[in-house]
Amino acid sequence: MLCQSIDRALVRYDLGLIAFVIMPNHVHLLVYPKQQECQIDRFLSAAKRPFSYRIKQLLAQAEDPLLDELMIRDRPGNTTFRFWQEGAGYDRNLSSRKVVEASISYIHLNPVRKGLVDQARDWKWSSARWYESEGQIVDSDLPVISGLSWDFFEAS
Repeated sequence: MLCQSIDRALVRYDLGLIAFVIMPNHVHLLVYPKQQECQIDRFLSAAKRPFSYRIKQLLAQAEDPLLDELMIRDRPGNTTFRFWQEGAGYDRNLSSRKVVEASISYIHLNPVRKGLVDQARDWKWSSARWYESEGQIVDSDLPVISGLSWDFFEAS
């Protein structure tokens, strides 16, 4: 469901997905704008909100006690469902091929550093296998990866 939500948001905000990893407690997305105007905050909201809404529905249908744990008091007398960690996350602009390559490596090695797999390619919820296969392995469960043409930096 999260991957579908990411895909819809990428299309809506005309972004390409370079690399990603979905971890048990966080997500890394490396995206690039396909046009001048870029609204990362709206993209993130468009990816996260529908997913968290669906999770809330599923927890309620199952009468799962986790739903109560994810309800927080946002002000006196009012509670709200909080699936995602509070805050905007961490984003930054990458301006060179070297920095992008380092970021892709960092993203892909997350499951290895956390001891979830021995090699990055073994973590299903990552773009690592796509990179290792030079775009030949496409998994319909995962978001659509655009990659990034390296001449992107030569043009700027």
